[in-house]
Amino acid sequence: MAVRSVVEQATQVLRRAILTGALAPGAEYSLRELAGMLDISFIPIREALRTLEGEGLVVMRPGRSAVVAPLGLDDLRGIYRLRRALEPEIAARSCLLLSEAELDRLAERAAGSGAVAGTDDDPHAFHLALLAPAATTWDIRVLTPLWRAGERYVRIGFGRTGPAGHRRDGTAHGELIAAFRTRDPATVSAAVERDLARTERIALAALT
Repeated sequence: MAVRSVVEQATQVLRRAILTGALAPGAEYSLRELAGMLDISFIPIREALRTLEGEGLVVMRPGRSAVVAPLGLDDLRGIYRLRRALEPEIAARSCLLLSEAELDRLAERAAGSGAVAGTDDDPHAFHLALLAPAATTWDIRVLTPLWRAGERYVRIGFGRTGPAGHRRDGTAHGELIAAFRTRDPATVSAAVERDLARTERIALAALT
């Protein structure tokens, strides 16, 4: 197997373990431990950790260890402050560009388990699809690490709300699609603001 492929796989496995809490916030792991968990050598582990450090998910220590980034209120507020600055405006433009066929596809996704944040392997694919027609490459480059950094909080928060919280998430996605169908930028922008406020409240549960 190519080294690049091993690094990418290690990055995906470690990222998922951090986002789900399997690797606990604030916990320190040696490269030897992580290499043993994944049954690979130090080199791809080190490269994977560098990528995850760039995403704000780990903090590298001098020597051969890394700390899973702790959860913090300032970080969470910063994540949502930046998301609010970007997503409502992009969505307001995107609602004029999305086809009805794409909205129908997303409505089916929202009605199924794939739209449930906290259980979906790619929970931001739904939101990315809503924003994609109006989002630039730089928009996605900025939003992707914000989504990933905030996802840990949301997953833990959903874990504390139980099945009822998951059902509310599917309903909220349906409400977003309904707003997009109006093709009214002000309606869409307000709907995205409400959705961000909702997920921030859920994420705050991870800190209590």
